[in-house]
Amino acid sequence: MKATALLAVCCALLAGSSGKPPFPEQEKEPKFWNMWAQRTLRNALTLQNLNRNQAKNLILFLGDGMGVPTVTAARILKGQLSGQSGEETQLEMDKFPFVSLAKTYNTNAQVPDSAGTATAYLCGVKANEGTVGVSAAAVRSQCNTTEGNEVTSILRWAKEAGKSVGIVTTTRVNHATPSAAYAHSVDRDWYSDNEMPADALKDGCKDIARQLFENIPNIDVVMGGGRKYMFPKNKSDVEYPGMAKHSGTRKDGRNLVQEWIDKTKDKKGHYVWNKKQLLSLNPTSVDYLLGLFEPMDLMYNLERNTETDPSLTEMVEVAIKILKRNPNGFYLLVEGGRIDHGHHEGKAKQALHETVEMDRAIGQAGLMTSAHETLTIVTADHSHVFNFGGYTVRGNTIFGLAPMMSDVDQKPFTAIIYGNGPGYKLVNGGRENVSTVDYQDNNYQAQAAVPLNMETHGGEDVAVFAKGPLAHLLHGVHEQNYIPHVMAYAGCIGQNREHCFSRSGAAALGPALPGAAALLLTVARMLC
Repeated sequence: MKATALLAVCCALLAGSSGKPPFPEQEKEPKFWNMWAQRTLRNALTLQNLNRNQAKNLILFLGDGMGVPTVTAARILKGQLSGQSGEETQLEMDKFPFVSLAKTYNTNAQVPDSAGTATAYLCGVKANEGTVGVSAAAVRSQCNTTEGNEVTSILRWAKEAGKSVGIVTTTRVNHATPSAAYAHSVDRDWYSDNEMPADALKDGCKDIARQLFENIPNIDVVMGGGRKYMFPKNKSDVEYPGMAKHSGTRKDGRNLVQEWIDKTKDKKGHYVWNKKQLLSLNPTSVDYLLGLFEPMDLMYNLERNTETDPSLTEMVEVAIKILKRNPNGFYLLVEGGRIDHGHHEGKAKQALHETVEMDRAIGQAGLMTSAHETLTIVTADHSHVFNFGGYTVRGNTIFGLAPMMSDVDQKPFTAIIYGNGPGYKLVNGGRENVSTVDYQDNNYQAQAAVPLNMETHGGEDVAVFAKGPLAHLLHGVHEQNYIPHVMAYAGCIGQNREHCFSRSGAAALGPALPGAAALLLTVARMLC
């Protein structure tokens, strides 16, 4: 290939204007790799001009269970869905200029759960597993350890600073991740009063669904699942009438949705429960939105009814259209929550498609905001014992077989494998021969080394991708609870704001000594 032709192809690829994968012939040319590296180097050199603006908007994308192997596998899947080999593809999060690692352990757990981690990256305080919005002094399931140990979240800090705030999730809106944004509960499973023990109710603890509507008045946007926890016990669900498992659960007889409707009817409040209702809204005439699209969690994206159920990307688009109308900016928490569920069930295909969908939502948010004034962070709460290997060749379908047999039992195996989980199967005393099953089925449970009904979390660090104002503060390896402190510092909300204004009143978010001194002063005040 002539040098000029090679140059044209490389430039198109590197500029992102070519949707084609690098062809093997191109990759044989050292010039191809050298030019790619040089282009990357030039881009990296521009990062010395750090963005020190004040962040008007703050967005946190949380991929529940999205460990680094999940990110890599989802990248390959994204490319293969568009006809590429996959490995060379870029996820939207891959394009973020700053990447760091977060240590995910809970105060009482080496391998964490989603509740204690949510308290860390939303409230800035590490906590015990199974608890949300309370410090490590609170003990799981012991109601009387709640009072006095409550910690507030960055969503509250943003609301108190005059910003609009929103929560969008593919799980229940009162699940572990979103609940840490507004609730203080010593048990993540207290979804409604129906799930609480009698002594906890007697001692005055509130269920998480109730706290959603009472703790932080006027959360601007809430979207996800969890309808059943908002309605009186046995009240039939609007979408699944007559199905007992989807009926209301509340013992106190309250209809929290109707209460919300009544409270916001004169404040441009809208309640929706399906995609048609959601997409028919005019965001310019909506100040408050409550969207509950399933009795429990939303359907997996691969199984979603695209006529009736909104995608994560569609929910994010509507949320930003509503929130960005506030001249003071907004804070938005977006959770791709069913990545975690797919892994727990050993269903790698479901988990990876959930990750790709969240990446689409990240891209949509990027189109609707500017990195000049919006700090966007993408991270995970924890990982899973998920991986892929087996010396697969370039372009091998991510859900395919390794190109070799086991040299122990002489049977084939898939590239994807779990350390434990429901995919552990014995046939006639030996490992299942995967060539006899449809290992590319949406719900195929990948083989696991140790039998468990549900696969477990992993304990390794997770990636933190960042772009926008002061994104460079996310560097190296940090404790997970550092994340909301960075976001608050960049957005001039929360506990330390002295750095935000100079004597003339102008924003002063640079690395100058006054800002650093102010931060040290705040820390000193906290310690003293």
